[in-house]
Amino acid sequence: MAADQPVAERGLLRIGELSRRHGLTPDVLRAWERRYGLLRPERSPGGFRLYTASDDERVRAMRRNMSRGFSPAVAARMALRDAPAPPTDGPARLASARMELGDALESYRDVEAQGVLDGLLAAFSVETVVRDVVLPYLHDLGERWAAGEVSVAQEHFASEVIRGRLLGLARGWDTGTGPRALLACPPDEHHDLGLICFGLGLREHGWRITYIGADSPVPTMRDAAAAVDPRVIIVCAEREEPLRAVVDELAVLAADWPLALAGRGASPEHAHRAGARLLQDAPMAAAARLAAEAAGAA
Repeated sequence: MAADQPVAERGLLRIGELSRRHGLTPDVLRAWERRYGLLRPERSPGGFRLYTASDDERVRAMRRNMSRGFSPAVAARMALRDAPAPPTDGPARLASARMELGDALESYRDVEAQGVLDGLLAAFSVETVVRDVVLPYLHDLGERWAAGEVSVAQEHFASEVIRGRLLGLARGWDTGTGPRALLACPPDEHHDLGLICFGLGLREHGWRITYIGADSPVPTMRDAAAAVDPRVIIVCAEREEPLRAVVDELAVLAADWPLALAGRGASPEHAHRAGARLLQDAPMAAAARLAAEAAGAA
């Protein structure tokens, strides 16, 4: 299609028109796109999403399947399966796998979820699988848990299955000759999935990882740092309170080793008080940036 051909002549729809056609809000369509990979919009030169006739048909099929009593996840999978010509490109496969992974985990089907991950890791790099499947799914899972759409049991089961698989991928990540990073969460921070993903991202760029994990007192970080002399210490927190409680201790640690703070609980104020760098990117992007900077400085 010619890029300058009028949108209407190309049969493309903006999200408002697509939502009006089906009596759905744009937020619902965006959720179906994000969670299930149902929609695959093009982009206008100005960055607007433009939806095709295939998107329109998949929305129609999903609504039809839901009206027959199927859950949204199953309805979306059926709509994708029955599409006239399902795309086989990488992004589409990753989006479909993310939906399958979520459906398996939220139905407590560990073996099936492991099979989805097996297939992904056979076809894509660890960095791609974590960045494009695992992290988006975990983010969406957290939002749906907060909204009451999934239970505490479902969230815990899914998180623990993924955590176990990621730690399996981390075996031997302290070997090699690259720079070393020491990774930890502060005391009273038990959510370490983002930190594990960050470590896997650095490992993909040749770094060695010393991982002391969740709920780590600052003296423990110091003892480990004294033993391995890392290029950088990464402290990650998903909540603000654990970092705030130890920020002055971290400032003392930062006097001896380069320190970086990461996670949703880290703020510019915490980084300033601790004399640390603030990593605000998503884990895989932050790892790539840090690795590129280290390579440039070498």
